[in-house]
Formats: sequence, structure tokens, C-alpha cells
Amino acid sequence: MVKVNRRQFIILSTASAVTASVASIAFAQNNRNPFKTQALSPKLYKSAGGLLKLDLETSSRPISLGGKRAYLLGYNGQVPAPRLEAQAGDTVRIRFTNNLTQPTNLHYHGLHVTPVGNADNAFLDIPPKESLTYEFTIPKNHPSGTFWYHPHRHGYVAEQVFAGLAGLFIIRGELDEILEIQAAKEEFLVLQDFALDRNGSIQSPNHMDMMMGREGELLTVNGQIKPTFSIASGGLLRLRFLNASPSRFYRLALENHPFYLIATDGGALAEPVELKELLLAPGERAEMLVRGEREPKQYRLLNLPYNRGGMEMMEDEMGMMGGGSSHMMGGKSQVNPQILATLTYQGSTSTLPLPKQLIPVETLPEPKTVRRLELSMEEEMTPGTGMSFTFNGKAFDPNRINTQVKLNTVEDWELVNVDPDRMDHPFHLHVNPFQVISRNGEPEPYRAWKDTILVRGGETVRIRIPFRDFSGKTVYHCHVLDHEDLGMMGIVNIRA
Repeated sequence: MVKVNRRQFIILSTASAVTASVASIAFAQNNRNPFKTQALSPKLYKSAGGLLKLDLETSSRPISLGGKRAYLLGYNGQVPAPRLEAQAGDTVRIRFTNNLTQPTNLHYHGLHVTPVGNADNAFLDIPPKESLTYEFTIPKNHPSGTFWYHPHRHGYVAEQVFAGLAGLFIIRGELDEILEIQAAKEEFLVLQDFALDRNGSIQSPNHMDMMMGREGELLTVNGQIKPTFSIASGGLLRLRFLNASPSRFYRLALENHPFYLIATDGGALAEPVELKELLLAPGERAEMLVRGEREPKQYRLLNLPYNRGGMEMMEDEMGMMGGGSSHMMGGKSQVNPQILATLTYQGSTSTLPLPKQLIPVETLPEPKTVRRLELSMEEEMTPGTGMSFTFNGKAFDPNRINTQVKLNTVEDWELVNVDPDRMDHPFHLHVNPFQVISRNGEPEPYRAWKDTILVRGGETVRIRIPFRDFSGKTVYHCHVLDHEDLGMMGIVNIRA
């Protein structure tokens, strides 16, 4: 097999990247005005009597997206998928049927449940036209929070998530019982992006898309284009965000309104944290409170520009070729804010205060074991699927255990981004939530539970992981899902 170096790879990829970008831009320009079409509201399935039970199937369906007929992949015909809600101690039983033409499976992202059997098992393979019943019990001490589910069949993950397969999995509990939060209006915001061709089908990725991670120019919130949410004057609004895009980062800001962060991936903080903006890498979630304390009018929820790395080198290459800016390479380098949704004031209520205290966040003990994981893209690549993203220089091998840990121990992992193009890599660990201890030696400003954490180009992030309750094999990987499919995944074996 002929190998090419990085510079040659970029030059060979440029023509197809420009062609795909022009088609995408033409589609966006021709469809600016009708982007107000409503999508179906996702159905809600709630547990009853300690059991969450449902039938779930995945298939290709035509869906109205921004006034255009789009052929996406959906769970039970919906994008985003039905919202699931349960409580700690509940049993979950899902009869899942694969009506795709590809193999698939389900990953319960962020849930602390067993990784073996028919539970959160990333190694399960469900062939087309076959079914499997997933069944597991949520631990009685499981925190409440915003979790989600999506496919995790290696080699197909980016493609299937980009086509629409994602849904919320909410665990209700102690955070929901705080009086001020009970009084807040609650909204769920599933952020997804899509790239459609002229026929409404998902565009196939080119080489540059796969290297950077595919992005689409059509941004949606709950399957809608620029939807509207409301808040009462004096009231509180609880926004539960999920970044369900395979590669796109969302840098969120609400005009003239601060955010008050109350929960991250793994559950509640100890107290609200005021933020001017929120950066969500793929796979991350956050819960925010907004106060209805401004002049009653409309305010925009914005996605601000964010450079996730890898572009400076590519822009240099394009400049030498006379190829123009990175905008012509698929729009990865966003220049202007994008409007995601609109917040309006409707009605009024007695002024609701912010909660002063939330849920205490445990202090983990100092670990006896510290590991180092280097995240990188290989220097040598081949055309097609020859790109390789790695941990410690090794691409994913389903027959290799990368890390052995012992149950009921605490470890520190140093995540070191040595990618030569300084691309950002969001790191995700299945089953076991962790706390971020430091970035480049500087401590985090507040303690929080996470399962997905951004490691920027050149950055070292130290995380502290308690391996509790469940033994067996599971995985960690980059949540830019093309990078995962192209090798940036490892297997961790938790031994009893």
C-alpha cells in the first residue's frame, strides 16, 4: 500500500473538500428562509413501578428538517430519539431491533451500569434485521443527571450518529427535589448538525472530513431550526444541553443573560457557578439555570466561533496552493456567531431565587497509580481509511487489552495531547465517571463529575477515576467519533 505524508494527504484531499463544501454552501443558501419548520417532539418513556420498558427500533426514515425532506436514521422514527426517564434502583428493559443495513448496538453514555452482558456493552454486535433485549439495573445510589444513548458499533459510530441516532436518558433524583429547581421551567436541548445533499440524504465524508471529524452546516435544536423557548419575568429556566454532534463543538452564550451551571456530565455541582459562556465538546452535557431578570423581549442563544485545532496547518497548505480559506474546506473554521434558538419572555411570576447549595461532590482519595495516555494522529497516512488516531502510538485492536485496573481502586490518568496538528480531542470513559484534577498543572476551579473531557492541542489534563461496583471490559476513546472509528480507542479491563 502506497503511503503519503501529511502535506501530500492534505493536497490530495483539497479538491474533494472544496467540491463538497460548495455543494453544502449552495444548499444552505437555497434554504435560508424556510428554516422554521417544526419537527415532531420526541416521545417520552418513563419508568413505572421500578421498570423502564419499551420497544426501540432503528431505521432510515424521511423527516422534515428545516423545510426540506431529509433521509435520516432514527430511533422509532424520531430525530432526536425518544427521551427515556428512570430513577436510581430501576430496572431498564429495552427490546431493540436493528432495521438498518449495517450492524449496530446501543451505548448508554454516562450511566454507571455494568459493561458486560446485555447492558452497556460496547462489544455487542446486532446484525441487520436482528433484535436484542437490553436489560440492566441502575444502582440505588446512582446520581440524577442528563445522560444519553447512541450507537457504538466500532467502525460505524460517526456515520450513524451523524445521521441522527441519539436520544436523552434522564435519571431523576436528588437534584430535581431542590425547591428552587422544582420551581424552574425545564427545557431539554439536543444539539445536532447535519450535512445533506441535494436529495436530502446525508453527505458522504471526504478525506478532510474524516481527518478533522465531519460537521454539517445545518444546525438543529431538538430536530428544529432556530426554535423558540420562553421564560417568565422573575422566573427560572432550567436548560439541559446535550452535544449529540459527532464532531462539532458548541460555544454557547445567551444574549445579556449569564448562565448558572448546576450540573455537568455526571450530575450536580455543590453550588451554582456563574458563566458567561459554555463550551460543549461532542458527548458533553451541562445543566444551566437562566434568570428571567432582563427587559421582556427576545434574546438569541448563540453558537460562538471556536477553533478546535488542526486548521492553521491546513490554511497554510491551502494558501500555498492558492486554494483560499478554510471556509472552502468544509466550514470548520467558523467566523461569525450562529443563532441556535430564541428565548422570549412570556408572563411573569414572583421572583424566584437561585439555589445556594446543590449536592456535595465527593473528595476522592489520592491514588497509588498514575498512568499516562498520549493522544495523537500518526505522521504517516494512506489514502482512504489509512488514517490512524492513537493512544500511546497504538490504534484500536479489539483483541488487545490496553489498560488493566483493579476494582475498588482509584487511579489518576494523565491525558496528554501530543497531536502534531494540535487538534482538540474530547476523551470519554465508559461506565466510570471521573473528576478533573488539573490542566497543565493548574487545578480546576470547581469539583465536578465528568465522563467526557476536552484535551486541547498541547494540553495535559489529569483526571481521577474511582473504579467501583462493576468488573469487566469496557472502552475509552476520543469523542470526535471519526477519530474513534479510525483508531483512537482503547480497552480497559477492570478486574475484581
